[in-house]
Amino acid sequence: MAERTSADQNGSTNEGNMSVREAGRKGGKTTRARYGAEFFQEIGAKGGKAVSERYTNEHFREIGRKGGRRVAELIARAKKMDEVEPHGRE
Repeated sequence: MAERTSADQNGSTNEGNMSVREAGRKGGKTTRARYGAEFFQEIGAKGGKAVSERYTNEHFREIGRKGGRRVAELIARAKKMDEVEPHGRE
């Protein structure tokens, strides 16, 4: 896989290049300007419907449980960190 660099072959930086993130943001803004925010609502609803038709309710219950367990783990880890090093202590 080719690496992305900020310098051209001569070693000089190319200020005109944009990152993938910047290009995506620019494309999203252009699409919103052209089609309106409702366009994104419509395609989001269409995608959500397609996913809900593809998977069973049990699938969504399971990913919900996994997410809940993960959040609980993160909260427990944060509490342990606070016990070891309380806020405001320098």
